[in-house]
Amino acid sequence: MPLVMNEPVEEMDRPYPRRWWALLVLCLSLLIIVMANTALTVAAPDMTQDLGLTSSDLQWVIDGYTVPYAALMLLLGAIGDKYSRRGALVLGLVVFGAGSVAGSLVDSATGVIAARAVMGVGAAMIMPATLSLLAATFPRAERAKAIVLWTATAGIAIAAGPLVAGALLENHGWSSTFLINVPVAVLAVLGTFALVPPSKAARHGRIDYVGGLLSVVWTGALVYMIIQGPHFGWDAEAVGAAIVAGAGLVAFVVWELRHPRPVLDVRRFLDRGFAGSNLAVALFFLAVFGAFYYLTQHLQFVLGYDPLDTGVRMLPLAGAVFLGSALTGFLTPRLGMKVTVTTGMALGTAALALLTRIDAASGYGDLVAPLVVLGVAIGLALSPCTDAIMGAFPESELGVGGAVNDTSLELGGSLGIALLGSVLASSYSDHLADAARGTGLPAGALSTAQDSVGAGYAVARSIADKAAQAGSPEQAAQLAEAARRTADAVGSAFSDAVAHTSLIGAAILAAGTVLVAVLLPGRTRRETTLRTEDRTPERV
Repeated sequence: MPLVMNEPVEEMDRPYPRRWWALLVLCLSLLIIVMANTALTVAAPDMTQDLGLTSSDLQWVIDGYTVPYAALMLLLGAIGDKYSRRGALVLGLVVFGAGSVAGSLVDSATGVIAARAVMGVGAAMIMPATLSLLAATFPRAERAKAIVLWTATAGIAIAAGPLVAGALLENHGWSSTFLINVPVAVLAVLGTFALVPPSKAARHGRIDYVGGLLSVVWTGALVYMIIQGPHFGWDAEAVGAAIVAGAGLVAFVVWELRHPRPVLDVRRFLDRGFAGSNLAVALFFLAVFGAFYYLTQHLQFVLGYDPLDTGVRMLPLAGAVFLGSALTGFLTPRLGMKVTVTTGMALGTAALALLTRIDAASGYGDLVAPLVVLGVAIGLALSPCTDAIMGAFPESELGVGGAVNDTSLELGGSLGIALLGSVLASSYSDHLADAARGTGLPAGALSTAQDSVGAGYAVARSIADKAAQAGSPEQAAQLAEAARRTADAVGSAFSDAVAHTSLIGAAILAAGTVLVAVLLPGRTRRETTLRTEDRTPERV
């Protein structure tokens, strides 16, 4: 009877020789799915004006990507483990590219939201595949270094998105921010076939589709609730989503505990290292995505930078991520992940605390230090957590491990934008009501201006336009002064809202830092008590 093997004998005992080139392809794939969200923050004003988007439309343009992305990762990660991780990456890139093309061609809010949802499905295949292929391709001794570079790429993409989008918007419309994904996706597909080794689990039984579908239900409902409730009010839809999320989570846990081969062994969360690492990732991205959400608005609306200038001014964050990544590669092996992770989270808290000093007189110089500290924190804290999470899974579940890490990231980011975005909107509205008292702004105009900082400046511009068309110099001067006072009130109110929101974010991250410090085991103990395997690259 012939011997059937899943990988060539001669490759089993030595690392894949082109693994660093393969990592470049994986990081390129990661880059475009993170940039898909951050680039949209600077393209949103042009898109809103061109398509006549309401604030609700714009919110779902952003979050239409997030719901399928977060909901599908666990199930798709498990499918990739069983059949082909490389195939999941390629299919995800194709779907992502197709959604990008569709997004560039549509001319309605519904069309853009649908295209973004398709991109989210593609991202749900790509994200766990990049991590599982990384872990399957690199030997254990090099995996931490590879994950540092993977994490640094995610941090760089946060800052690179606005820069690339801003450069495109100088001479092109918002649709160009979708099309830029297409050549990158094509290059990543070609690179995957040329450089990334095939990989799938050598021993993988039947997929727990019931558990996978339950994960889709509760995760999707939870993300929907996070978006709907804070932004649009706790109506029947939001409350219904909360009920579905709670019931779905309970059903998922019960099913997984009883299933002989669960899609995710939920007992892993009883391990302090694993639970602490996931909590750290979620809390950190709550702070990072929330802060990024209001800082880009502050740069564009209050400080008046165009999209390209906004992207350029986010570059200190990207440079600092590199510095933090270099530090964690040096410090974690010597001090242990507990020290580096909690130090990174403490620095993230400090960065948000620095933003509480922002006021109407603040300029870009006041943002540089917070951006640098936040970038160092990202580089320092996240890769040890990702390494710990991936190390908790056997070779047969690397895709699931990547999905767990990425779901924690996405849930944290969604909660950050929803929670801190809601605090920002409420604080801005209240501060504007106070600041506008001396402007003579009519109640109707004030209500419009309170909707968002962009709406506030639009009201000021409309008053200025009336001044230009006034019948007498005296009336023109009065309207011009009213426009100036309105613009000053809007800028002051938003700056105060940024400071207040940063205080809330700092408090949340500070409390999370303490909790993570309690959960993570010290260096003298094992990083995890779960069974791990010394995995060699598996190419099928």
